[in-house]
Amino acid sequence: MESKNKKVVIAMSGGVDSSLAARLLVDQGFDVMGVTMKLWGYIDTGGRPTHDSNCCSLDDINNAKAECASLGIPHYTLDMSAEFKQIVIENFVSEYKAGRTPNPCIICNTEIKWHALLKKLDDLGVDYLATGHYARKIKHEAAGSWVIGRGKDLHKDQSYVLWGIRPEELERTIFPLGELSKQEVREQAANADMRTAETPESMEICFVPDNDYRRFLGEQYPEVIEAAPKGNFVNSEGEIIGEHQGIHNYTIGQRKGLGLATGERIFVNKIDVENNTVHVGNRQAAAATTFTVNSCNWLIPESFIYNDTLEVQIRYNHDAKPALLKRISSDEVEVTFEHPENAITPGQSAVFFQDGNVVGGGIIKSA
Repeated sequence: MESKNKKVVIAMSGGVDSSLAARLLVDQGFDVMGVTMKLWGYIDTGGRPTHDSNCCSLDDINNAKAECASLGIPHYTLDMSAEFKQIVIENFVSEYKAGRTPNPCIICNTEIKWHALLKKLDDLGVDYLATGHYARKIKHEAAGSWVIGRGKDLHKDQSYVLWGIRPEELERTIFPLGELSKQEVREQAANADMRTAETPESMEICFVPDNDYRRFLGEQYPEVIEAAPKGNFVNSEGEIIGEHQGIHNYTIGQRKGLGLATGERIFVNKIDVENNTVHVGNRQAAAATTFTVNSCNWLIPESFIYNDTLEVQIRYNHDAKPALLKRISSDEVEVTFEHPENAITPGQSAVFFQDGNVVGGGIIKSA
């Protein structure tokens, strides 16, 4: 990739990954600009005794500014909180209200960190957008288009959460950390005496820092909670065995917090929104072979998809498993695993890998 005179914006969170990515881009000769997006604040969403102490905090913004200053490159902070609330948080709330389990990080990556940000940067004549994700950009030999490869560090690989990047946006994307492990990133940052070298990992949903989404919904969207009627728990034999507290409180595969004394380990295996029932049973009862996916994004033409066995990943920390895909409508694909999989969860993402690379993905509709 020719770097001379190419303008690159690096999306900076204030952590070690994006900070080192910025340094690598400068070393490679790019014309680099750092941008940090202010998406939300604890004062708005609660969950911490202090207001801004983690992702999107003032400390993070200051860290990003300081790293850019040390590199001699400009840094800008963009207030994108309105877009974040409208696109990410509203989707999060509506999905739980509908008995589904969303992945807000994927929506944020797709619609905020790429789509909305690139629109804002087009007026600046920016050639590329770079991030600190552990992933690679690889050319699909047969299709001749870019796909997303797993990062070298498989323990940190983030390709699963990037499936929604549109092909034309991936064309303009750089992943500087794709060939590095997390340890190597830490070591290079320490050797460069970077202030972010030891910043801790952020694991929670950024706007739910205590990882208690029920608390978040109750405090920020009480009308959703108040409007959610109680209903029945139903076992595998169709018997009513208890009362649930509103379908937004449950997700497929959940075992804890059901409040049921059955004498055996039981799991949520279906949420029936129409009849306001939560079906429970043993782990095997939650297994399925076939499910449907919609809202798909394809990085290669679909002609390269349907005659091939792909590897399909249905959760972030889930091994991709062999499956066949079949188009069943203009916006819906049927996925069939070779063997049953547990807890195929509506609202989560199904990501399609071919030869170890992401070639598409979508949202699980039903199993």
